[in-house]
Formats: sequence, C-alpha cells, structure tokens
Amino acid sequence: MIYTSEDGRRRVEQRYREHLDTWPVPHEQRRVDTTAGETFVVVSGPLDAPPLVLLHGSGANTSAWRGDIADWATHFRVYAVDLVGEPGFSAPTRVDLDTDASAGWLDEVLDGLGLDSVALIGMSLGGWVALDFVLRRPGRVRALGLLCPGGLGKHRYGWLVTAIGLRLLGRHRVRDTARRVLGLTEAQAAPVLDDMVLTFDHFSPRPAKLPAFPETQLRNVDIPVLIIVGDRDALFDSAHTARRARAIPRAEIRVLPGIGHAVLNQTVALREFVRAN
Repeated sequence: MIYTSEDGRRRVEQRYREHLDTWPVPHEQRRVDTTAGETFVVVSGPLDAPPLVLLHGSGANTSAWRGDIADWATHFRVYAVDLVGEPGFSAPTRVDLDTDASAGWLDEVLDGLGLDSVALIGMSLGGWVALDFVLRRPGRVRALGLLCPGGLGKHRYGWLVTAIGLRLLGRHRVRDTARRVLGLTEAQAAPVLDDMVLTFDHFSPRPAKLPAFPETQLRNVDIPVLIIVGDRDALFDSAHTARRARAIPRAEIRVLPGIGHAVLNQTVALREFVRAN
C-alpha cells in the first residue's frame, strides 16, 4: 500500500483528475499492461512528430509536466508516463531498483506504445529510472535530458523524514519545509506546494536511498546527455552530481545558481537539446 489510507488515495487521485481535466493541449490517455502492472500514459502532440518520453519524480505524477507540455507537444509526440509505485494512475507496484526490473518495466511500456528509439527526459527519481534504462538498454534512447537526477550525487533524505514527522505538528510546518527543500519563494511555490502537501499527507514515499551508478558504467553512455541541477538542491549533492557526471563522454552539465530541487523554467533548454539530437 503506497497510501496511508483509502480516503487519502481518493483525495490524491481526485486532484490528479482535476489536473488532467485541464491539460493544456489535446491528449489521449493510454494504459499499457506490463509485468509490474498497468501503466498510465498521457499522449500529446502530432502523430508524425519524433517521440519524447517523460518520467516524473517521486511523490508526483504526469501533472508535473503541465508547464512544459504546450511547448513540447508542438514539436514532439509526447508520452508522459506515470511511474509505477508513485501517486499517479499506474499500478502501486514498487520494482526493485537494484535489479533489471525498472528497465524491464520501461521496456514493456515502450513496446506497448509501439516505440522503438526515443528521446527521454527524467526528473529526480524519473531521472534515475531514465539513466538506468540507458545503461541497461543501449540503443533505445537517442538523447537523454535529466533534471535534478538521482543516482549521481550523494543522496540526502533527512528533510523528507522531517517533513513526514511534521505531519503531527501541522500542515504549515510541512509546507514550509517542502518550500525550502524545493528552493522556491512563496509566490513561486503556491501551486506546487498545494499538490505536494496534499500528496505527502497521504502518500508513503520510497524509504531507501537510490542506488548510485558506478563511474565505470557512466563512461559507457554513448548518447548526448543534458544534466540540469540547482546548486542548492537539498535532496542530492549537486556539486557531486556535476563531478560524477563528467564521466559521461557526451554530457553537458548545467548547475543553476540559487536553485533548489525544483528545477523550473527549463522547457526551452530541453526542447532545443532534444531537437538538436
């Protein structure tokens, strides 16, 4: 059970439905059967455009891409995938990240969507899943964009334990902790935090650190990779991420000053990177 209660699940799913009802562009909703369970995908953009697959972060779902989709769906056929085991409409299965299970799941999703070679963008946990897939399934990804990805820099998770504990003391304490972790002002944070606080009131995130990718494996990544991180990320050590990412032969690494774990307003940068590759 990834939720603390059935009522909590209903509340989170209702908010998600509201976001899907106001999706900025025409779209279709697909469901793909996999070994890990049914996977929910929101598809937008022209049928004949190059395929772009999106993987959101932990404690989130496809609605994380609402601010990007209008731009990207002009240039790409966009497949926004709900990760299994997260608060979206995919199965509540938590695959073992120390095995081939995550890559096997994404393999089945792409096959179910009729996709062969794609561009891939991942955020946080989704960044980990994306990079793991590139390492385990060479040839299926043409270009890789990573926002505050896991698996490279040292993983810090003390803030999450604190935020969960603060549930007992009041939502405003959780909200303030989350805002500081994301590195946002109150004005920037309002819509993001409304969803985040609701979700973490009812959702139980993965308790363990994400596995780190050995540099010997990173040297084998032979596609263009754009990595964008904030230098004030409270979840992952961004300086460490940047140092280790240099092992990737064709990586471009951007460290944004004054930015936390919420790396926003990178729509154009990622669009131009994918189009160029």
